[in-house]
Amino acid sequence: MSKGIQKIFSKVPHTYELINHILTLGLDIFWRRRTAKIAAMENGTRWIDICTGTGEMATYLSRFAPKKKRKAMIVAADFSLPMIRKGMEKSETNQIVFVLSEVKTLPFRDKTFDLVTISFATRNININRDALIRCLREFYRILKPEGRFVNVETSQPSSLLVRKLFHKYVRFFIKPIGHFFSGSMAGYSYLSHTIPRFYDADKFADLIQQVGFKEVTFDRMLLGVAAIHKAIK
Repeated sequence: MSKGIQKIFSKVPHTYELINHILTLGLDIFWRRRTAKIAAMENGTRWIDICTGTGEMATYLSRFAPKKKRKAMIVAADFSLPMIRKGMEKSETNQIVFVLSEVKTLPFRDKTFDLVTISFATRNININRDALIRCLREFYRILKPEGRFVNVETSQPSSLLVRKLFHKYVRFFIKPIGHFFSGSMAGYSYLSHTIPRFYDADKFADLIQQVGFKEVTFDRMLLGVAAIHKAIK
């Protein structure tokens, strides 16, 4: 990701989770938990949460992992040191390995992980289609054969009316509310820019498949404003 985006995220770690909860009326908690439960059902002992931010998804993965996997390696990777430091302050993350890394060049060997997750960050790596494809190929590369990719992200409702209402909410509420609580106008201006421009669930599924993943499926949530995608290497 660009230095500009990195700078934006370096300014908001202390209020990042709180504002996410406020802006989604707490629904992002439910969506992450649901995604983590789905992901934690899979086999394997090496899991990674990419673009982890403050480690919220990694924490849920650790919490929902079957008991026999409590000692499994869970890696939380992000390009923002302030976000990682905030995540490491949590008591529940003391068994999680935090790694500072760029998403487009992950510092892991081929076929390292059984599971790759990413939550509400895919739109941030969607600088353009080629950049997103490059990152998806990195996820594919570090997964073992039959490894799982699970992604939760905002999406585009199929209903034109619902989509317009969703975009109006993003336009008129996200920037001022985010700025009020975080003090960062740039951060939530950027967020309000990325959400309406991300792919709908079908188109994103097609991109995942183009990279080489198979059995790509998705579940729409809240009339399609968010979606969980699942795929197998």
